[in-house]
Parts: sequence; C-alpha cells; structure tokens
Amino acid sequence: MKTIPILVLSLLLTLATSLQAANTFATTGSLVSKRASHTATLLPNGKVLVAGGESASVPFASAELYDPVTGTWSATGSLATARYSHSATLLPNGKVLVAGGWNGSYLASAELYDPATGTWSATGSLATGRYSHTATLLPNGKVLVAGRSTSSELYDPATGTWSTSTTISLVSTLDFHTATLLPNGKVLLVGGQGTSVPLASAELYDPATDTWSATGSLTTGRKLHTAMLLPNGKVLVAGGFNSPSGDLASAELYDPATGMWSATGSFATKRESHTATLLPNGKVLVAGGYNGIYLTSVELYDPATGTWSATGSLAKGR
Repeated sequence: MKTIPILVLSLLLTLATSLQAANTFATTGSLVSKRASHTATLLPNGKVLVAGGESASVPFASAELYDPVTGTWSATGSLATARYSHSATLLPNGKVLVAGGWNGSYLASAELYDPATGTWSATGSLATGRYSHTATLLPNGKVLVAGRSTSSELYDPATGTWSTSTTISLVSTLDFHTATLLPNGKVLLVGGQGTSVPLASAELYDPATDTWSATGSLTTGRKLHTAMLLPNGKVLVAGGFNSPSGDLASAELYDPATGMWSATGSFATKRESHTATLLPNGKVLVAGGYNGIYLTSVELYDPATGTWSATGSLAKGR
C-alpha cells in the first residue's frame, strides 16, 4: 500500500512538469550550415529535409536531414544546382520535388530527392524560370506551380514533365503570395507582389477545368503573409507587408462557400515573413517574422473566438 502514494506523487510530478513545459520552445541540434530562404519538408520516415538556401546571398546546393529522435542534423546528398527561394513538394511516391529558385538568375530546373538513397536526380524543367513562387500538390497527384509569371505550370510525377496552357493564366503577375488547397480541390491564391504594390486580389484554380477565376478580394493588399486552412474549411490569412502601411497585424478569413472575406482578430505584434502552423487542437501557431527586427514573439489564433493570444517565445529572433 505504501507504493500507491509514491506512484500518485510521481504521476502528479510528471503532469506538473508537462504543464510547465507546455507552450514553450526548447533548443535542439543546430544545422550544419546556417541558411535562409531554404525549404523544409517533412518526410514519410519522420525526418525533415532542409534543402538549398543562402547565406549573404551566396546560394547553397547542400541539404541536411533533421532526426527528431536524436535531435541532430546530418548531411545528405546535395542538389545538382545551388538555389534559394525555390519550392519543395512531397510527392505521393515519397520523393521530394524541388523546382525553380534563384542563383543569380531565375531557375527553370527541377530535381527529385529520394529518401531511400539520399540522392538527387534531374527531372523535367519548368518552361519559365521563377522564384518565390508557390507549389501545391493537387488531389490528382500533380503539382501546380504559380507565380513570378502570368503563366502557371503542372508537374506530372508519372512522366516527370511539366505542361503549360493558355487557360492556366493568372490575372496578375505576382510573387510572395500564398497558395492553399481547399477541401473542394480548388487552389486559392492570395495577395502577393504585383507590378509595384502588394495585391488585394485572390484567384481560384480549378483542376477539373484547368482554369483560373477571380474570387473575392482582401480588404488589405499584402505580401509575405501566411495562409492556413482551418478545420472549419475557412482560410486564415494573417500579417504580411503593405505599402505604404508597412508591416501588418491584421488578419482576414476567406469562406469558400461565399467567396468572401471577413475581418478577424489582429496580431498583438505586426509581422511579415513569419510561419504559421496548424496545431492538433485546431489553433494556429504563428512564430517569428520581421518588422524592422527579427522577432522572437509567438502568438496563437483560436478559430472559436477569432482572437490571438501570446504564448512562449522563441529563444532567437528569426
């Protein structure tokens, strides 16, 4: 019987430790090479592939793997072409498609990473070199690439080739936008940098007809924002940059059922170039970003209340 109180105490201590550790960040192993404007892709084996990027505007071809079990990074096969501001898409076959980017010029080349061998191989090239574009995996297994051109392109993993069409034509040339796959299979493109100013426009791509169409516009034009599909089917667009307003704290919700936007709660801290992650509890975690300084602050969005709350901060601004 004496062991029961000890067991209870042990469980309470474990629970208290877990609660204390909740909503906090902890440091983990460092990258082999410091880098920015890279991509990070969660692989089916649970590891994370970080590829390319730059430091002081010098592009990298190197790639690294993060192992959550050990909290360490290790080198893996390098890209054939150094690049940054590219896209990376996990394909249904488990390989990763890296496309486009920049290394002194717009890149059209694309490469495939095979986690089984840790090596890269060339695949079909884009028709148009582009960077700071978006890449969206469609329900049919193809990848839609859009941005930095009025055209968009489709990659077919079965043939390793890209296709373009006059029917796949954006209303505006843009980059630094977002692309979100909706539950109905369409892709929502939002905002981005137009010819000279951030855009408020939004467009829908329909894979069934291979066409684009305009949908409701944002209240505020923005680029370098985030877009997150919520469990209720709506899309949360938050933060970003608008000229002449500068960095933004505002957020908006897109309703696919009506094609309209509505205001929702604003950040406590204005930010651009941040990250947004949907948590298992349905809340959205926004971390870091920039507003004249690299931010350490982190905020949580609750779809049930439409409000943001502060949570544990990053150890380093990024």
